[in-house]
Amino acid sequence: MRCDGRSNDQLRQARIIPGYLKFPLGSALIETGNTTVICSACVEERVPPFLKGTGQGWISAEYGMIPGATPERNQREASRGKQSGRTMEIQRLIGRGLRAVVDLNALGERTIWVDCDVIQADGGTRTASITGAFVALAQALNRLRAEGVLPKLPVTDFVAAVSVGEVGSELMLDLCYEEDSRAEVDMNVVMTGSKKLVEVQATGEGGPFSREEFLQLLALAEKGIAELIQLQRSVLGPVGAEISANTWK
Repeated sequence: MRCDGRSNDQLRQARIIPGYLKFPLGSALIETGNTTVICSACVEERVPPFLKGTGQGWISAEYGMIPGATPERNQREASRGKQSGRTMEIQRLIGRGLRAVVDLNALGERTIWVDCDVIQADGGTRTASITGAFVALAQALNRLRAEGVLPKLPVTDFVAAVSVGEVGSELMLDLCYEEDSRAEVDMNVVMTGSKKLVEVQATGEGGPFSREEFLQLLALAEKGIAELIQLQRSVLGPVGAEISANTWK
């Protein structure tokens, strides 16, 4: 048994509360075990310079931790005057994951900004951010459609993410911090509802690992992501059902 009593192929208890914030077009609070992230989605009626005149939209993400998210105070990056490399990497990962399941041409020349603020961190903050950000984004795009800004819902599939790893020679799903900190293999997987891979980040922390181990970890991640996408579908209600119908056309 693991430190929190789960079996190796069991997700931490997950909860998503859609519409968590009043002002953004879309928002969600996601809890995966003791990791908690608030995600919000806002629209900006312009695009990055490289997309001007193309008619195509864009999705960008920002990610950060509040000072009290970790056992020891986490200094705000704004007070240090720059973002860390880790933060920039996670922001790009979130953005790539969301853009993979949206028809950017259908957005028009506007940007959807998705903000992910970690208020409590116990491992898997980047994967929880992606899973929660999709719910916030889907709500925002549905709102734009309802207001007549978009002619259709431009979401082509679900996307979610989870961590897997090898800890003490055991393959485990959805690592908490205590497990992640001693993992021999650490892997984050971003996958769509139709089981297509968006990104795989795999590192042999304790040494090289085999192709067989990689495939076993990937299968474990696929199981967990399927469960997370079912949760997304459920909390999104009719919008989730519509995305499902579009995915399997």
